[in-house]
Amino acid sequence: MAESHKQGMHIPVLLPKVVEFLSPREGGWYLDGTLGLGGHSEAILEAVGGKAHLMGLDRDAKALALAAKRLARFGNGVRVEHSRYSGFASALDAHGWPLLDGALIDIGVSSMQIDTPERGFSFAHDGPLDMRMDPGGGEAPASVIVNRGSFETLKHIIAEFGEEPLAGKIARAIIEARAKAPIETTLELAAVVAHAYPAKWRAAARNHPATRTFQALRIAVNRELEELKYFLGAIADRLKPGARVAVITFHSLEDRIVKNAFREAAAACVCPPHIPVCACGHKQTLKIITRKPIAPSLEEIRANPRAASAKLRVAERV
Repeated sequence: MAESHKQGMHIPVLLPKVVEFLSPREGGWYLDGTLGLGGHSEAILEAVGGKAHLMGLDRDAKALALAAKRLARFGNGVRVEHSRYSGFASALDAHGWPLLDGALIDIGVSSMQIDTPERGFSFAHDGPLDMRMDPGGGEAPASVIVNRGSFETLKHIIAEFGEEPLAGKIARAIIEARAKAPIETTLELAAVVAHAYPAKWRAAARNHPATRTFQALRIAVNRELEELKYFLGAIADRLKPGARVAVITFHSLEDRIVKNAFREAAAACVCPPHIPVCACGHKQTLKIITRKPIAPSLEEIRANPRAASAKLRVAERV
């Protein structure tokens, strides 16, 4: 959700492309699994003059409240639910919704979350090591992982979720630092990670040395990859034939998961190549619409720099 919220501004990433690919129709039923501040949902509803049904889900109660106000003008056709997007089926069933005409998830952290120091998502401002999308949702904050995780746990999280080549060195630096005093704030952790980087690496790095470590911890805290895999495995069964699902990611790790999930759902057979006769019983459920991911234009990136790494993939129910 690379979007700006300053001075009342809200810039949803790849907005025209999302509306183009979902092609909303009057009377349709739509799901926005990551409602955020409601920009994508607003555009979907505006495309049909508000004559559609839309359910918006979000783990962030504050964002959900702001989005509800934004979408209130569309009346009873809109429902907002405090839920992670992996719980979409339960939310749809609770309200007796039929199969969907379109679904969207935007796997990112909003500018509102990044720019709020007490949420602990960013090292740009000092704040507690939290990183929870839903502070009341039961997950432990990032400080628990940082201060209690074993060397192997920290190394695995930073390497796997952050794709950080210095994961072992950073994990060791964290353990050495916390032995002196708990690491409690974002700037404290950022300093520990930066110190673990060799001077030559720091000088050559395009981003802050802690960027990948913070990404990894956020993904681990919120179980983001599990959420994504569950959604991708379940959404096709809730789409009408011809309905589309659009997924926006911001990291190569997430984009790879979406690409592979769409590819498997679009295959008629998933048996290993050495098996001469199909024995898997797999049935194609999706058709890939975007053979390559859609990226923001230079104009969009200039208007919203945080959208630069966004990638959109779309598939259609067969």
